[in-house]
Amino acid sequence: MTQKRFANQTVIVTGAGEGIGYEVARQFCAEGASVLVNDILPERAKAAAKAIASETGADCIAAPGDVAEVETVRGLVAQAVDSFDGLDVCVCNAGLTSWGNFFAYKPADFERVVSVNLRGSYFLAQAAARQFRAAGSGGRIVLMSSVTGHRAVPYLSAYGMTKAALEMLARNLVLELSPHGITINCVAPGAVITPRNLNDDPDYEARWGNLIPVGKAIESADIANAVLFLAAPESEKITGQAIVVDGGWTSTSPIPDMGYGADYEN
Repeated sequence: MTQKRFANQTVIVTGAGEGIGYEVARQFCAEGASVLVNDILPERAKAAAKAIASETGADCIAAPGDVAEVETVRGLVAQAVDSFDGLDVCVCNAGLTSWGNFFAYKPADFERVVSVNLRGSYFLAQAAARQFRAAGSGGRIVLMSSVTGHRAVPYLSAYGMTKAALEMLARNLVLELSPHGITINCVAPGAVITPRNLNDDPDYEARWGNLIPVGKAIESADIANAVLFLAAPESEKITGQAIVVDGGWTSTSPIPDMGYGADYEN
């Protein structure tokens, strides 16, 4: 019997109550890992962990909390170590999308998107790296960027800024993490079919699929595949990189008319 790729490994996935994070957690469990599922909503975290454990038979436990709080992300690492006796992979997936006209963008909105997307990812990566260094066995950190960190999209100035910053963070930390056997990389999703995107736009899949060179929108499984690739032993020499999973969209970068522009013209 072939051993699963992540057997006997422990993984943290933030923002995993639904969408991309859920699929990342599910795939890790399916490949034999024990996974800590974080979500800001306790009931959603519990439901996700229960569903994944039921489907895969793996150890999957809920760890609700707001990643914008430094004590929360440090607690996730401590909980993973206490529950599963170690940590091998940390996926900083939790993020907040924040639309708004630059001329009218509010400081409170700016603080929130920066706190979740940057502070949350930065200090979770720090807590995980400290654990990896103390254990002396290396580790994998994967940050969740976005194509908006590569191409301009109207009304996403603050959000796009945070995603570009995460890619710079990964490149910079190569210097400090590599001596400890820790890799750090980013995955940059394009237009992904998720419950949140479909809730915002029921025609999301078709609208974006018509503009993406491969002819269809991205699925959460496509992003999870990239995350698991970067976390696998075979990728030990890949670090400081960003894998763009967008069906070729960044090569052409057309923006669909989603009818939302007038909402931000203030």
